[in-house]
Amino acid sequence: MDISISDILIDLIKTACVVVAFAYVITRTGFFAEILDKKLSFKNQAILILLFGALSIFGTYGGLRLPSGAIANIRDLGPMVAGLMGGPLVGLGAGLIGGLHRYFLGGFVCIPCTLSTVIAGLLGGAIYKLNKGGFVPVWQAVLFAIFVESLHMGLTLLLAKPYEQALGVVKEVALPMIAANAVGVAIFGFIIRNLIIERRTAAERESYRRELERTEYEMETAKGIQQSFLPESPPRIEGFELAALNLSARQVGGDFYDFIPVSENEWGIIIADVSGKGVPAALFMALSRTLVRANVADNITAYQAMQKANNMISQEAKMGMFVTLFYAVLDPGKRRLQYVNAGHNPPFVVKKSSGDVILLRASGIAMGVMDDVSLEEKEIELDSNDIVVFYTDGITEAINGAGEQFGEKRLIETINRNADLTVKDLIGRV
Repeated sequence: MDISISDILIDLIKTACVVVAFAYVITRTGFFAEILDKKLSFKNQAILILLFGALSIFGTYGGLRLPSGAIANIRDLGPMVAGLMGGPLVGLGAGLIGGLHRYFLGGFVCIPCTLSTVIAGLLGGAIYKLNKGGFVPVWQAVLFAIFVESLHMGLTLLLAKPYEQALGVVKEVALPMIAANAVGVAIFGFIIRNLIIERRTAAERESYRRELERTEYEMETAKGIQQSFLPESPPRIEGFELAALNLSARQVGGDFYDFIPVSENEWGIIIADVSGKGVPAALFMALSRTLVRANVADNITAYQAMQKANNMISQEAKMGMFVTLFYAVLDPGKRRLQYVNAGHNPPFVVKKSSGDVILLRASGIAMGVMDDVSLEEKEIELDSNDIVVFYTDGITEAINGAGEQFGEKRLIETINRNADLTVKDLIGRV
């Protein structure tokens, strides 16, 4: 028979296409997912046996046509892959289907060919057991195919008669047949391994998504708890209008403010900013707020209250964290504001009558840096309609699309331009 190299290549391509299509379709079915999960029911084992038995029958006729007319077939491919995927029973079943079909075709090599097909399935199943149900790496599957087809050739030489004719067949088909089956197993191996990787990646992605959802839920819960630390609303103080707003850059943060009754006639007003962001800052914020509140009581001066709070905070600041804080005591009757500044952005007073701006500066370093800090205590008297603005650097360091910071100058200009608004509306305008 006159068969050219191009004919052999065409046969190789046809066979490879069939194997690829078969492998792709079968690995995308629902029952195959159960196989990968090692859930071998009677039903899915029966399906595997029938499908790979059919592939084995196809393999008897499919493969590479050689110049002599012989076919380097891929009959053992079905049982090999069936065993590797489904274990000894599945491999044996597919091998029996393909083997018996080959036996009834007859010929002087029918016995070794039948045996090799059955053995291929059993050996694949044995590897499945040794690998505890996992599909072997591709290179191991290829070596297994090479071994099985080498065994096939050996059985042909051992059992087929006459020997000289068997030797001629082996010489002609050995290399093409080993190569064809190795390529077929490699195709199945690549597709199955890729599917395993896809499933593992999908499982990891789903696990990550669930973990992210859990984390977001916990962070939202933490945000709610942290917001509960802040006053629900500013106190009603005769002759004064107060409003406040806290928006975290993340779910939780380190900024906080508070209104604390320090006597029958006086109110403590606090604004603070813990170093860092996120959960560490939020935890340190809760600690700092508690310690500050614990030291503000019964007409104690601003300086004394914050000095005691600082000593307690510095003892707890194990991770190098600190808090900048501005604390003022408001006496509504005298319209007097007594204050200290522990390294915080200085609040300012806008004189509505003149538009002048007074920065409430006072020397002092952040709380938690060291014990016994020196905080300068000052006071200012407020006129009717004066606007006092407390803020953190979240306002002045906010950045626009051009990379420019909002800045203190813009903040002051915004307050001045909108001085006729209520304080709540003024916050919204800022």
